[in-house]
Amino acid sequence: MSRVVLNNIVKRYDGSVAVSEMSLDIRDGEFVALLGPSGCGKTTTLRMIAGFIEATEGSIHFGDKDVTNLPANKRNTGMVFQGFALFPHMTVAQNVAYGLEMRRVPKPEIAERVAKVLDLVQLGAFAGRFPRQLSGGQQQRVAVARALGGQPSILLADEPTGNLDSRNGGAVMDLLKELHQEGATICMVTHDPRYAQYADRTIHLFDGRIVEENFAGAHA
Repeated sequence: MSRVVLNNIVKRYDGSVAVSEMSLDIRDGEFVALLGPSGCGKTTTLRMIAGFIEATEGSIHFGDKDVTNLPANKRNTGMVFQGFALFPHMTVAQNVAYGLEMRRVPKPEIAERVAKVLDLVQLGAFAGRFPRQLSGGQQQRVAVARALGGQPSILLADEPTGNLDSRNGGAVMDLLKELHQEGATICMVTHDPRYAQYADRTIHLFDGRIVEENFAGAHA
């Protein structure tokens, strides 16, 4: 995993400022939550880290490497989306393997990685099932496994509990916490303070700016 540093990041859209001079240091192995209401800039920030959106100003570093101008497929991040984004015609194993196949990872290595990450998310016995045969929580676990299959420097999660009920949402958060305890660097976007409390540090955003930081155990 890797340290992530944002230096004075700005994102403008047609003169409107979505993120304003944000500086943030996510330490290697840290679990950080970006918390705030809709439109505060948290998802835009996450997508700039991933490389899906270009920063208007500032720089982004992964460790000692400047990735500001690198496309998403060169940044070695893993993204977990709110909407699962699974292929309905593919099995669980095929969904996890797809990205690795696109990277031309050797087939024996793909099989090994898929088996490993499915065991990690406790879905090894579901490898042959299709998304429609899984609960929402299980589908999100597949999405996490797919993100982990690429062995990312940082795991990014955009409202990973947004489509889940509280029980399944809590189960997915427990999984992210377990991954973090095993050494994963995680940055998660959420609007729900309950889920932000799973993180080591919560960054509160408002109008594209950091307005407050809380560390684990220090939430009101």
